[in-house]
Amino acid sequence: MAVRIDGKAVAAEVRAKVALEVAEMVKQGITPGLAVVIVGDDPASRTYVNNKKKACAQAGIYSEEYALPASASQNELMELVAKLNAKKEIHGILVQSPLPNGLNEEAVVEAIHPEKDVDAFHPSNVGRIMIGNYHFLPCTPAGVIELLHSENIEIAGKNCVVIGRSNIVGKPMAMLLLHNNGTVTICHSKTKNLKEVCRNADILVAAVGKPKFVTADMVKPGAAVIDVGMDRDENGKLCGDVDYENVEKVASYITPVPGGVGPMTIAMLLKNTVTAAKSQNGLQ
Repeated sequence: MAVRIDGKAVAAEVRAKVALEVAEMVKQGITPGLAVVIVGDDPASRTYVNNKKKACAQAGIYSEEYALPASASQNELMELVAKLNAKKEIHGILVQSPLPNGLNEEAVVEAIHPEKDVDAFHPSNVGRIMIGNYHFLPCTPAGVIELLHSENIEIAGKNCVVIGRSNIVGKPMAMLLLHNNGTVTICHSKTKNLKEVCRNADILVAAVGKPKFVTADMVKPGAAVIDVGMDRDENGKLCGDVDYENVEKVASYITPVPGGVGPMTIAMLLKNTVTAAKSQNGLQ
């Protein structure tokens, strides 16, 4: 049976380190600040925003929430981002996605100053990740790397397969594995012989958004399997992209859903906010 990688425990360690860093910065008169913008009343988005605010409070990070109605215009949102770009006590800006229909998310991301883009979605930050000279790492892929390191899972020289090519997870995940000297394959809906490709993976990262998509026969015996999915099964129960029950009998390491990658995303967001505050105050 696979070793279950405990994302809650690893995230708690990251958050404890962040809290110590924040305490040191506060002594120097600097309190890292994060602004979270939510547009509309999507229940999942509201839960995420509440969790982020709570995590900030626990780490000693100052946070502000800006809740706009679903009827907010593109101009209103862009003006708010411009205001936050100019606000000295705010070091990180996060606009919760998805945005309501009719709003241009790409334009909003591009409007956030790259130094305050703690999600690392701005094109200039994406470019920096590509060349390996980055300020911030996207929270979820960075969290995955942290989980692998926590179990001393060697990435260098290993066959790494990422299922999914989104800009938020799939593509940056492949880049981070590559920066760690993995040999990387990205799979997607047009990939032929997907099962065979996945069975070659020493490290398999599932970020496809389909419940229990990765089955035991797709997994190489002894592989490390990381499940980025957050789905609902046929009974409405929370599950991941991996058929956990059956895959854990084949893999050597596996992340559960919930309690795997999820907690890491918020932990890495806090870390990015501290990095932004240091950078903007000439501390690194």
